[in-house]
Amino acid sequence: MGPIEVKRFFGGFGLVQAGVQFAFVMKGTLYLRVDDATRPEFERLGALPFSYATSASTVKVASYYEAPVDALEDPHALRDWATKALASALGARKPVRRKPAAKAG
Repeated sequence: MGPIEVKRFFGGFGLVQAGVQFAFVMKGTLYLRVDDATRPEFERLGALPFSYATSASTVKVASYYEAPVDALEDPHALRDWATKALASALGARKPVRRKPAAKAG
């Protein structure tokens, strides 16, 4: 996959490549970025979305799911899942809006 930066992320650590976060570790659990195409794969394996409790309710973050348990024991499988997560994160980036060029003269 190439070089991956590890950055502090709230109470855990974010995994970032080329300026794009595609995963994070929170309380000992690895969460990977998903999209509409990959989410069903995670759900089929019984993976749960990242969630956290507030004073009023539990918030589910549907864009990050637990890494499949089997992948954590197989570096090749983990690389495949991480590659999908990076593709999901890249696909979710908002396009940069550029100002139109000023007209000359």
